[in-house]
Amino acid sequence: MARKKYIFNPQTLEYEEYTTSWKRKAANVLLYLLSTGTMGFVIVFLLLNFFGSPKERAQGREIEYLKLQYEIMNDRIDELNVLMSEMEDRDDNIYRIIFEADPIPSSVRKAGYGGTNRYVALDGYVNSDMVISTAQRIDILSSQIYVQSKSFDELYNLAKNKNEMLSRIPAIMPVKGTDIYRISSHYGQRTDPFYKVTKFHGGIDFSGPVGIGIYATADGTVIKIEKNKGGYGNCILIDHGYGYKTRYAHLNTFKVKKGDKVKRGQEIATMGNTGKSTAPHLHYEVIKNNKTVNPIHFFFNDITPEEYDKILELSQYPSQTMD
Repeated sequence: MARKKYIFNPQTLEYEEYTTSWKRKAANVLLYLLSTGTMGFVIVFLLLNFFGSPKERAQGREIEYLKLQYEIMNDRIDELNVLMSEMEDRDDNIYRIIFEADPIPSSVRKAGYGGTNRYVALDGYVNSDMVISTAQRIDILSSQIYVQSKSFDELYNLAKNKNEMLSRIPAIMPVKGTDIYRISSHYGQRTDPFYKVTKFHGGIDFSGPVGIGIYATADGTVIKIEKNKGGYGNCILIDHGYGYKTRYAHLNTFKVKKGDKVKRGQEIATMGNTGKSTAPHLHYEVIKNNKTVNPIHFFFNDITPEEYDKILELSQYPSQTMD
């Protein structure tokens, strides 16, 4: 039972029971609810916008932790990119050169991975740029690692066949016991003996008597034997594989036929004076990837470093070819 309230009536000088109408009571209740509701809204607003709920504070800490992990991850990607660059540099400038393999083009190594649609699922969030950027860097690095792994597979196969490859690279003089001064004309711009004009000479001329032996400078297969009254005259072309071929011109007699397998040091012909020739000699060429190269760089099994330097010196002097 509710307690009764009394108030003092100054007119009657007596205490009278305090009563209120239902309208007054309803107004009081409404005012109370409104004030408490307003106060609650203000408190909740302040908590949510300036303090956050416990769950939001926990999520905020988790987001900051994830950002830190992304920064650490990107630092690690930077380190891996440096390591990847060093591996690529060694691969192109050391390993692939040793095995006579062409460097991998930069456009292949640095190729992107996937398209813009690949990252659609990561877009539309507050930190999407950071997440997409990291995902792209990881994908590109993954692509580079894949290319490098394929390169190492190729080099592994080349290494297994290195002994065979070395036996197929020209490495001796085609005329045994030849003194370096018997090289009558070198590779490069030389005077043509017939037309007396400067022309490019794509090989080296070895002078000597008719009939001395001519030898294969590396293992290979005879792919062409020609007999001509002009040009190279009697000529042999040997394919050694790995992009190498050698040509032996102005020969007298042949000791091999087309299709024969030859070994380094095997006699394949004798020196002659056939074709466009002024005197008995051998015109010898080394061809790499269908372009002639200087044969003096392929005598390393026969000459000393001092003799090599002397040949280089002699090759600088002007001379007339024998063909």
